[in-house]
Amino acid sequence: MTRTYAPVAESVPSAPSAFRPAPPPPQDPPIYRDLMRTWANRGRTLPGRHDPEWVRLAAPQVRPGQFSGSPDLPGDGR
Repeated sequence: MTRTYAPVAESVPSAPSAFRPAPPPPQDPPIYRDLMRTWANRGRTLPGRHDPEWVRLAAPQVRPGQFSGSPDLPGDGR
């Protein structure tokens, strides 16, 4: 009976390390948390949060009559 030796590839992670949970994200420094709290208390825009004013300002402005549902001129009787 002959045995052959097959080395385990080093680049393939072993099963236990492949399923380790990711480490928790680092917390913000206290000075940043204090700044965010101050901005929030004053009603300011916060990074990463929905900003209704920005949505309103960035929306395209369409004036009445700027676009027509028909290629015909408005009021031409067709």
